[in-house]
Amino acid sequence: MSANNPAPHATASIAGAEPHDRRRRRLLQCMGAAALPLSWPVLAETYPGKPVELVVPASAGGGTDALARAFAEATRKLFPQPIVVNNRPGASGAIGMNDVLASRADGYKLCMVIAEVTTLPNLGLAKFDYTKFEPIARLNADPAAITVRADAPWNTLEEFLAAARKQPGEVKLGNAGTGSVYHLSAIGLEDQAGVKFNHVPYSGAAPAVIALLGGHIDALDVSPAEVGTHVLGGKLKMLGIMADQRIPAFGNVPTFKERRIDLALGTWRGLAAPRGTPRPVIDMLRATARQAVEEQGFKDSLAKLNLGLAYLDAPDFERAMKRDHEYFGQLIQKNGIKI
Repeated sequence: MSANNPAPHATASIAGAEPHDRRRRRLLQCMGAAALPLSWPVLAETYPGKPVELVVPASAGGGTDALARAFAEATRKLFPQPIVVNNRPGASGAIGMNDVLASRADGYKLCMVIAEVTTLPNLGLAKFDYTKFEPIARLNADPAAITVRADAPWNTLEEFLAAARKQPGEVKLGNAGTGSVYHLSAIGLEDQAGVKFNHVPYSGAAPAVIALLGGHIDALDVSPAEVGTHVLGGKLKMLGIMADQRIPAFGNVPTFKERRIDLALGTWRGLAAPRGTPRPVIDMLRATARQAVEEQGFKDSLAKLNLGLAYLDAPDFERAMKRDHEYFGQLIQKNGIKI
């Protein structure tokens, strides 16, 4: 049937289209029809034909998990199929990221890729690196922070570091996993402040926070978002953040640079697929992410969770990953870090 002589039912079919068909058309409009390859019309009819799995390489309850669920919720009215979150924690994110890379590159299994994709390979803890992923969009970025229990004897960063200097290797400093950004930022703190910690890794930020609340460790190196609820609730206190500027949600917490410690490190999280995923699929997911971050509900969720919204589209996201990969490689080599 020619385009000039459509089937009699064509107009009625479009008018009565199901919601997911309308969402697909909106995504096509967002992407720009002129930029689509000739194969797109066929692919548009088949993808996504079922729910899409979003693997979170961290424990439920942490910042990465919360971000993924907020994103999945934001896409409900934007994407033709549900995006289903699946937690695969362990090995500082390597287990979950490997799981995605081992899957078919068809767009049905995505990864909430985390900053550890730039640290683990430099430490020899992962056989993959960021180049194995097809970037979709960065969604978030947050600085690392040092947090202690509310009843801890230290009220300032200086007091905490002074205690660590008096007891080299005695202060138990938890992190979100061996080789994680938080682990490396703690090592960077050792280098800058002339201290030595007893590093205690966990399978993600959430269990590390629980350990701190339970008194199993003395302090914690994770993002403000992952301790924010407990800080605001009076159970924990944040001593300093590794950022260039203070963050609004915790405006009374000084930066390390204010305390003459030149350290600004943190984490980020974004969407990625296995390299080789068809370009039209990636473009559709990019369009979805671009719209999702503008949803007020998504913005409100991140604000409530104290997660920093830091959207980057795929090309800029890939450049940022390359930059971090090179930075952490130099940091690890300079400090002779071996795991």
